[in-house]
Amino acid sequence: MPVHRSGTAAPARRRLFAGGTLLAALALLLTLPGAASAAGTAAVPERGTARMGQGVIAHDGQGGTPSTGTSAVQTEGVDVASHQGNVAWPTLWNSGVKWAYVKATEGTYYKNTYFTQQYTGSYNVGMIRGTYHFATPDTTSGAAQANYFVDNGGGWSKDGRTLPGVLDIEWNPYGAQCYGKTQAAMVAWIRDFVNTYKARTGRDAVIYTATSWWKDCTGNNAGFGTTNPLWVARYNTTVGELPAGWGVYTIWQYTSSGPTVGDHNHFNGALDRVVALANG
Repeated sequence: MPVHRSGTAAPARRRLFAGGTLLAALALLLTLPGAASAAGTAAVPERGTARMGQGVIAHDGQGGTPSTGTSAVQTEGVDVASHQGNVAWPTLWNSGVKWAYVKATEGTYYKNTYFTQQYTGSYNVGMIRGTYHFATPDTTSGAAQANYFVDNGGGWSKDGRTLPGVLDIEWNPYGAQCYGKTQAAMVAWIRDFVNTYKARTGRDAVIYTATSWWKDCTGNNAGFGTTNPLWVARYNTTVGELPAGWGVYTIWQYTSSGPTVGDHNHFNGALDRVVALANG
């Protein structure tokens, strides 16, 4: 006797087959290069777009405004990169900003496309200004990047208006936090950069970093505090713990959400101390 089946069986089998095919296709896609990004991981930014303090909020947090109870006079400054575009320097000057650092280079592959407007514009309104280099220790050596920096805006002259160059060494926006380096290898890379910079310019580079990154990626190395001024990133009411080797900070980046230009900083001293750093 023929067995009578429900009319829903065949459509159900087709749905199961279709679902299995879809799952198989998804499984195959997840094995392809870049699938993790497509599946929901944050997209990696374009090379060259990194800027000072980019990883601070995500990795170190943010809270409050700086305390006004500091024992020393603090002189306001800003740092800028290409993402700020053409900067309103007269507005900043009139608001009390007296110094600026401008991103010049990154790795050995990028030069700030707004460099002239930012570097010359800050000078023209009366500011003391300097330049910084965003380090990518996984791409080329410290010496190669120091030379690239000096050759593309990172030089120094004793004119009372030019600050020494800055090595911006912090979280990697393009990959592994410590650029795939051991703590010892990172220290060696930084040493290679600052030694080359000094050989080229006669000045010790300022080191910009955050204490938590420095601990993780250099093992809290104390070997730079007697030679290289510290620019520390900490978005909070106080500067907090400093990296090993530095008893004081020279500059404190305290926010990325200031007026006109987001990245605002306190220089640890009056304007004559800013001039002193410029003069070496």
